[in-house]
Amino acid sequence: MEHGPAAKLEKDNASALKTKLGVKLFFVYAIIYAGFVFINTLSPSTMEIKVFAGLNLAVLYGFGLIVLAIVMGTIYNWVCTGYEDRMNKPENNKDEGEGS
Repeated sequence: MEHGPAAKLEKDNASALKTKLGVKLFFVYAIIYAGFVFINTLSPSTMEIKVFAGLNLAVLYGFGLIVLAIVMGTIYNWVCTGYEDRMNKPENNKDEGEGS
């Protein structure tokens, strides 16, 4: 039994903007992550400093990276959904009238 795709795939007019945003967010995250790696490499004793509630910098920085990834992913999804809604809308309206 052969099944086709669940949804008809069409041209995504927002693809270029979504790619640019994704690359920018990647570099922001990569720079912050590189800071984590460099501190661990060049000055591991710095990561042992107690910062908050008995937790050291390494733990807080690590959890911060996880939270940052989730926040950045949510922002990316929200912004890209807006791009898609604005840039793909005229094409969708045109297609609805052709099939009837």
